[in-house]
Amino acid sequence: MSFGTAVKTVFSKYATFSGRARRSEYWFWALFQVIVYVVVSFIAGPMMAAGIDLQTGEIGGSYFGGTALFALVGLAFLLPNLAVVVRRLHDQDKPGPFIFLGLIPGVGGIIILVLMLLEGTRGPNQFGPDPKAVAPAQAPAQV
Repeated sequence: MSFGTAVKTVFSKYATFSGRARRSEYWFWALFQVIVYVVVSFIAGPMMAAGIDLQTGEIGGSYFGGTALFALVGLAFLLPNLAVVVRRLHDQDKPGPFIFLGLIPGVGGIIILVLMLLEGTRGPNQFGPDPKAVAPAQAPAQV
């Protein structure tokens, strides 16, 4: 799965928590988020810095504008991020509530990271067909 295809897939399944997601879909989505946040940082960072008066400590409107920009991007990514993680867990034949392992202080994030790195189950599982499976080639139409 290519970068563009992965991003389109995640956005087309914006809040779809059923089915399975390949590793490439998840990791290309993660890369896309990093790129977007870097771009937003170049826009919002100077806004936020300009909004703080270092002499008086007062915070101006542009600071809140930059903060709002970060918040909007985070909110836009919240549902598709949760959905792709759940679909990735489904690829390993694990139920969606496993996502709550990430809330365990200290090791939860590491557990989720390892699960995102592992290969999915081969063949169909209880959550759907193998997303890696190649569809059989169709026979050419006979005239």
